[in-house]
Amino acid sequence: MAQHTTLSPPAESSLDADAAGLLADAQAEFDRMMAEDSRIEPRDWMPGAYRKTLLRQISQHAHSEIIGMQPEANWISRAPSLKRKAVLMAKVQDEAGHGLYLYSAAETLGQSRDTMMADLIEGKARYSSIFNYPAPTWADMGAIGWMVDGAAICNQVPLCRASYGPYGRAMVRVCKEESFHQRQGFEILLELSNGSPEQKAMAQDAVNRWYAPALMMFGPPDDDSPNSKQSMAWNIKRFSNDELRSRFVGMMVEQVKVIGLTLPDDEIRFDEDTRTWQHGPLDWGEFQEVLAGRGPCNAQRLERRRQAHEDGAWVREAASAYAAKQRTKQMDEMDQVA
Repeated sequence: MAQHTTLSPPAESSLDADAAGLLADAQAEFDRMMAEDSRIEPRDWMPGAYRKTLLRQISQHAHSEIIGMQPEANWISRAPSLKRKAVLMAKVQDEAGHGLYLYSAAETLGQSRDTMMADLIEGKARYSSIFNYPAPTWADMGAIGWMVDGAAICNQVPLCRASYGPYGRAMVRVCKEESFHQRQGFEILLELSNGSPEQKAMAQDAVNRWYAPALMMFGPPDDDSPNSKQSMAWNIKRFSNDELRSRFVGMMVEQVKVIGLTLPDDEIRFDEDTRTWQHGPLDWGEFQEVLAGRGPCNAQRLERRRQAHEDGAWVREAASAYAAKQRTKQMDEMDQVA
């Protein structure tokens, strides 16, 4: 009688060893790409912590663009001229586009847009703290453009070289449009500064109110930033919070002279030893309060986003129905050809 050999399944320890070996190889390849400053693409292996960090940063960036539309959209119907209205409308539309680019980049990491939006509306996700401040005058449109978008440019231009491909590529177009936004704000403040005494005072008041929040946009000081060092090690960020903040201060110091206003900080100076711009103390307690959802406009911003999302449900449903209809039509046409 012929004897049959029974093949035993590989030992569990052998499978574990193989998996560990593959994981080690993948990690080594990832580390090599980081060392060579290469780009990671969606299909490449990446550590879970890297993916989580990217998803947090990109989704927060997208949320900031969407929420950031609100303070400016309030002024579209009250802009002082047709030209100003047209420019402001174009800017708000740009911000919506930026949010869509960034949501698309975040989706490549495996998170659905619906989930990200739900997290935002439910208060589970963060966005830039600066959009939780009110914009009561037309001069605020200038201060937001010059200071807030100026800070965004300082922060975001290095992100064009972020190690994650979809994020870096999205930032190229975003930064080009942010340059236009910053110039628009500069022009508004320049015009107001050269107007009546009341207009100049209004412009100076806006600069005074937005100065500190704009500096805090870069995040906590380096010693208190839990994510900055790791993001730099992964080549997501290229410069630390304090380095970017110093660059921004130096930019404002020169430009505010042209505008004809002053910065509300008597302690601004250039440190010859460190070759950096230094500024006065910032209220980081206020920053944490606003970040925690207790700022002047947090509740209002999220409520308006929730309402807009609900009001737009019929558009999303119609688009989904149309897409399904088109897919069915294409499949029917393929069946006929076959």
